[in-house]
Amino acid sequence: MDAALEGFSETIRRSASAVRSLRVRGGGTKDFYGQSLEGEILDTRAYAGIVAYEPSELVITVRCGTSLSEVEAALRERGQILPFEPPRFPSMGGASATIGGMVAAGLSGPRRQAAGSLRDFVLGVKLMDGRGNVLEFGGQVMKNVAGYDVSRLMAGSLGTLGLILEVSLKVLPAPVAEATLRLELPVGKAIETMNRWGGRPLPVSATAFRGGELSVRLSGASAAVKAACGKIGGARLGEEEAARFWSAIRDQADSFFSDPAPLWRLSVPSTAAPLELPGERLIEWGGALRWLASNADARGVRHAAARAGGHATLFRGGDKSVGVFHPLAPALMRIHKELKREFDPRGVFNRGRMYPDF
Repeated sequence: MDAALEGFSETIRRSASAVRSLRVRGGGTKDFYGQSLEGEILDTRAYAGIVAYEPSELVITVRCGTSLSEVEAALRERGQILPFEPPRFPSMGGASATIGGMVAAGLSGPRRQAAGSLRDFVLGVKLMDGRGNVLEFGGQVMKNVAGYDVSRLMAGSLGTLGLILEVSLKVLPAPVAEATLRLELPVGKAIETMNRWGGRPLPVSATAFRGGELSVRLSGASAAVKAACGKIGGARLGEEEAARFWSAIRDQADSFFSDPAPLWRLSVPSTAAPLELPGERLIEWGGALRWLASNADARGVRHAAARAGGHATLFRGGDKSVGVFHPLAPALMRIHKELKREFDPRGVFNRGRMYPDF
């Protein structure tokens, strides 16, 4: 076993014996996300590097401590991208974001509405459980289904099920052409327009509505992008301005995210009408992702999201005693606890990060 893995295993076994919590941490850029941060830090950055990269197969396998920037640079050299456009939160030290933290947080950026979520691109994982044992699930091809669902469980688990050691990800070619258009619309009309675009054969790769302006990014073949620009209309942004805009939305560097009010992340059906809640809003993913900067009562925010058929997460700021994540139904909580007991029977990993009693 690699020396770094031996060190991880020894630390985990020792903590399990002492019933002591470990806080799995890479670059720490997502420390703001989730409930409490408890336990001795288990730094993953000692286990880094690209294990394998097959551009022709559209697959890359990476160790947990590898920086996101290193992986994206390697992909860029071969004209490829991580399709889910992961955020890196520069105000939180985004340059130090790691692949392990990326998968554990399970967050996706603006391109998610067209390409899919991070979870959709996880092919396989290698992890260390709460006993200090190395386990492998999935593989490096979409057809390998053995343990495939377990691999995807790691996406968004916030390190509560184990230490992600390696992950195999499907990648895609970068789009040949892109264009960003901007239209002035009221919020209700913007939601209706985004959904109408979604039902047409348009190469829409991202949408964002804020302050009465709806921005849409088109990606694909040059001819398809040009034709779609003619159908949609609006003002076209210059390439540099467009790149800055979408990067700011992805990384939450846009001025909207500087609002000091608690930031809520609401996931609702894309066709849901504008939610009657106080505060500033930014809408992405064709209407399915609603960011809300608001001092509104947590119960009221969650009730509004549930009434619309979705759920609400207290993404950043605010009083975490109300619960960061939407309360789970008893049956779902039971499944979560059973998974935790199977992978981490002594409760070593990231105790309380998702739910106080988990």
